[in-house]
Amino acid sequence: MSTHIEVPPHALLERILTLEIVRVTERAAVSSARLRGHGNEKAADQAAVDAMRRELNKLPIQGTIVIGEGERDEAPMLYIGEQVGLKAGPEVDIAVDPLEGTTLCAKNMPGSIATMAMADGGTLLHAPDVYMQKLAIGPGYDKGVVDLDASPADNVRRLAKAKGVKPDGITVLVLDRPRHADIIASVRSTGAAVRLITDGDVAGVIHCADPDNTGVDMYLGTGGAPEGVLAAVALRCIGGQMQCRLILDSEEKRERAAKMGVNDPKMIYGIEDMARGDCLFAATGVTTGSLLSGVKFRKDGVIETETVVMRSVTGTVRYIKAEHRELAKFHLD
Repeated sequence: MSTHIEVPPHALLERILTLEIVRVTERAAVSSARLRGHGNEKAADQAAVDAMRRELNKLPIQGTIVIGEGERDEAPMLYIGEQVGLKAGPEVDIAVDPLEGTTLCAKNMPGSIATMAMADGGTLLHAPDVYMQKLAIGPGYDKGVVDLDASPADNVRRLAKAKGVKPDGITVLVLDRPRHADIIASVRSTGAAVRLITDGDVAGVIHCADPDNTGVDMYLGTGGAPEGVLAAVALRCIGGQMQCRLILDSEEKRERAAKMGVNDPKMIYGIEDMARGDCLFAATGVTTGSLLSGVKFRKDGVIETETVVMRSVTGTVRYIKAEHRELAKFHLD
C-alpha cells in the first residue's frame, strides 16, 4: 500500500527546516546526557528544555508550542502557547518532548530521547496534558484492520489474520504499568507475546512501524497525550495506523480540553486528526536504546550524536550520525 501524501504547495514546510530541527534535538540531547545517571530527573529535563528553547529561538520561523512540557513532570516548561523562533518565516505548530524518558536518563537506562515535531500552522492537534488510549500498528494493512474499541485479544487476532500468521506470531509492545495488567492478560490469552518497556512511548509507537527490524507488530495502552501527538507525526512520516482517545475523566480535564478546541471528549483520533499537512519529526538519542545510539563524550573532546529525522510529504527517513567539534554551541559550561 502506498503511503504517499498529497499536500497543497502552500502547506509545504521549507526543506531547510528538516535539518534545522536536527540541531534542536541534538542540543537538547547533549545537554541532558551530561546528567545521565545522576538521579535528578528535574535537572536533566531542565537542561533539555533550556537547550531546546535556545535553539528554537534561532530558527527562521513563527512558531507556536502546541504540545509542550507536561504538568505531570513538574518541570519548567516549553509551555503550550509559547512563541518561539525569529518571528520571521512560516507559521508553524511545534510539539516537543525535550527529554522523553526522564527516568531513563536519570537512571542511565536505555531508550531516552530528545524529540520534537513541526507542522504547518494550525495542523497539529492541541491536546491537553492528560492521558490517552493508544493503539498503533505498522504500514501495509487495510484501514480499520484494528479498532480501539475492540478488545486487545480481538485486535491481536485481526492483525494476525491480516499479516497471515497465527496470533503467536504477533508481538505487542506495552508500557509496564499496573493499569495495563488487563491488556497484558488479554494479549497473552491469544498466544501472542508481550514486550514490556519501562518508559518512552514515543519510541515505542515508532517501533511498530518497522516490525521486520524491531519485532514489534502493535503498540497498546494508555500514556501521555502529548507523546501521542508526537508519535502520530512520526507514523505519518513513515507509515502506519494509530487510533487514540483522550481520557477526560474529570470535569476539570473536560473544561481544559474544551478550551483547546476538543468538542467531543469521546472522539477517536486517527493520525490525520492529530497531524495534517506537511510534518517533520526528529529525535536524538540521549541514552542508547533500540531506536538510537546515545550521546558519546569522547576522550578527545568530540561529541557524537545519532538522530532520526523524517518528513511526511516525501516519506524520507534520515539517520544522521554527527561528530561535533565546535562545542561552544552546546553551552555546556
